[in-house]
Amino acid sequence: MMRLRSGLVALFIAVALTACDERSEESSVPPPQEVTDTAMGHYCGMALVEHAGPKGQIFLKSRKEPIWFSSVRDTLAFTMLPEEPKDIAGIYVNDMSRAKSWDSPGAGTWILAKDAWYVIGSKRKGGMGGDELVPFGSEQAAQDFVAENSGRIAAFTEIPRSAVLGSEEKPPSAAAPAEPLHAH
Repeated sequence: MMRLRSGLVALFIAVALTACDERSEESSVPPPQEVTDTAMGHYCGMALVEHAGPKGQIFLKSRKEPIWFSSVRDTLAFTMLPEEPKDIAGIYVNDMSRAKSWDSPGAGTWILAKDAWYVIGSKRKGGMGGDELVPFGSEQAAQDFVAENSGRIAAFTEIPRSAVLGSEEKPPSAAAPAEPLHAH
């Protein structure tokens, strides 16, 4: 009986510590910043305010300021490319169900990328005029968008590499490891 009780206590402690680790990881993610006139896209080098559609920002553990992206597709590509830093503390994207408009999503629309539902292959184009992954805070909002703009819905961890990096990937020996997206 004593062994059973000690085993249950140990199990309870392990579960509690895991929950604390998950909460502390979540609370260690810096809050999102709002786009300003000085926010420049990491890959395009252009002001984000000049581009329509959803945008993204990534916080690295090694840096205080976010890295800005003029599209969600570019944001997620950063996480897949082997030459980019991997000390990601958090990834935010615009929740387009709360956006003021497609042209200017507006302040207060950020959501953790891992919590969003994404529409892939819609008629809407991203900030640089390319195919875009359109994020929503709820699956229903994503379904409503699909009804008007076509596409299909995927959770963060279900987004295929081809939707981010394109269908013409490098040969496996030269390409980035085929890892799923990680929820930072």
